[in-house]
This record gives sequence, structure tokens and C-alpha cells, in this order.
Amino acid sequence: MNPENTIESSMQTVDPSFFEAARSGINRLVENIQTVIIIQRQKLEYIVASRIAGGHVILADSHGVGKTSLARALAGSIDWGEAEVSREGVSIDHFSRIQCTVDLLPQDILGFNRYDMSGGQHVFNRGPIFAHFILCDEINLLTPKTQGSFFQAMEEGMVSIEGETYELPDPFFIIATMNLRGSHLFPLPAPQLDRFMTQISLGYPAHESELEILLKHGTDNSWKGFGPVVEVKELFAWQKLVDQVTASRELVNYIVQIVRKTREYPGVVTGASPRAGIKLLRLARALALVRGMNYVTPDLIKELLVPCLAHRIELEDPSQDAADMLEQVIKEVKV
Repeated sequence: MNPENTIESSMQTVDPSFFEAARSGINRLVENIQTVIIIQRQKLEYIVASRIAGGHVILADSHGVGKTSLARALAGSIDWGEAEVSREGVSIDHFSRIQCTVDLLPQDILGFNRYDMSGGQHVFNRGPIFAHFILCDEINLLTPKTQGSFFQAMEEGMVSIEGETYELPDPFFIIATMNLRGSHLFPLPAPQLDRFMTQISLGYPAHESELEILLKHGTDNSWKGFGPVVEVKELFAWQKLVDQVTASRELVNYIVQIVRKTREYPGVVTGASPRAGIKLLRLARALALVRGMNYVTPDLIKELLVPCLAHRIELEDPSQDAADMLEQVIKEVKV
């Protein structure tokens, strides 16, 4: 097959039933989460697609809209099988929550070495980042030094402590929440924002949805009967299948044109990077898989521009919205 005509030449070798099985399993996962969380399906699909694509998510929202419950439901929908044990003999958590404060230090997140008097040697105490699914609550309350402790973990899936490198569990997924208003906030630096595949706002629910939330969660047994519906091996299979979703050369060229246009747009200080284009393409493949498709369309690219690119773009006028600029870019770049 001529590589000029397609990006994925291995597509023909994939049994179509694999995509149907993935669609069925992902739909089961999404519907299970929706039994305990009232959330727009589209936004939940973005979060699930980000996980399948190997990315991380920022939820830029107000307090009390269900961010913690969402992360807990996502982790709880997966059957992890037998408990994993680290090389130090410590059980690995499936879900971990880091409540960020201004006085939190890097070692509070990554872990630290302590001297074991009984054994006469240093022992590494793993921090809460050693988990499969992590909720990092109010990440922009962290000082820049502590924010930097996430860089290696998010990019390489490992952390280095005093010259020793430790691998993080696989899968490894961070959902970070970010306050948009408040005191003592430290804006996330551009390199860290770039490591998040998507930034999403859940927003306040509509009237009927909020009524349903109160009726459902106004009792202590709202999670009764909730449990895992997919096995972790299915999650790994979906991740591998993402690369088999077809993206034509013309469609990839469309992404390149959009990414380059963001750098040339008036009033832009920093446009989307080549890495942003890679993330957009992979996210589009994952969302296609979530929706039962084995190919990417231009409409998927358009739909994902704001959640995938807006937080990576810096404008001269901070009062302007990158989302508005991207909407204009869509109109100017020919499909």
C-alpha cells in the first residue's frame, strides 16, 4: 500500500470485529459511569478518549460539580484483577487523590527515602502519584516547584528520586482540577499545560439534571450496586487499537494546516506546537474508536480543536478567548 495514500497501512490486517468489541466495551464503561454521575455524554467521551489515547485531563471548573466522583467512577468501573505489588512489596492503589495546597512539597507527591533503623538501609516511601487513576484536586494551588514534580511522570511514566528511577503503574492517568478564580493561585506553566491532552469544563448542570442529582445523591446508598464492568486487559486492547484507526494523509495535512495557522494568527504569542498536532490526531483516533468508527473524519478534528488545543495557546490579550480564535481558524482553513 502506498504510504502517500494512508498513514496506517496496517489497517487492512485488523479484524473489523475488534472495533465492534471495543465499541461495545467502551459503551458499557460510559453507561456504567453515567449510573452514578450525571454528565453530558459528549464530555464523558472526551475524558474516556483521552484515557484510551494515553493522555491526561484538566477539568477547569467550580467546586462541587462532581469531579472527584467522576474520577472515582472511572477507576471503579475497571476490574483490576489481582492486586499489583511494587518491587518494594507495596500494593499499588487503583485510585489516589492528591488534595493540592500551597504548602505541598514535591516529596509529598512523589515520595521520599527514609532510613530504616531495623534494616540499616534507606527505604523508598512511595507517594500518592504511584496509582493507576489520580485525581489532582486544585492543581493551580501548587507552587511552581511542586507543579514541576509532575513533568517527568506525565511525559515519561516514571519519577526520579535521588538518582534512582521508579516506573509508574500502567495504565497511569491524571485528572487534574483547576480553579479559574481565587486567591493564592499559581498559573500552570505552558510546558505543563502542554502535557495535558484535553482541558474540559463540566459546567453547572441544567435544571432537570440538577434535580436528578439531588434525588439520586441525597441518600447514602447512591453508589449501591456500582461495580466494575470492563477488565483492565480490555483497556490495554483499546489503547493498542487506537493506532489502527485510519487517518488519511489528506486529513493529517488538514491538522497540520490548522496547527500552523494558530501560530500565524494575529494576537497570538504562542500557537500550537507539533506535539499538539500529534495529540490532536491521537485523540481524534481514540474518539472515533469510542464512537464505533475505524476512521477519522474532519468533523472529529473540528470538534476536538477547543478541548485539545485551546489551553496550549497564549494570546497577547489575556481577556481574549483562545476558543473564539480556533473557531475562526476552522472557518479559514479549507477542508
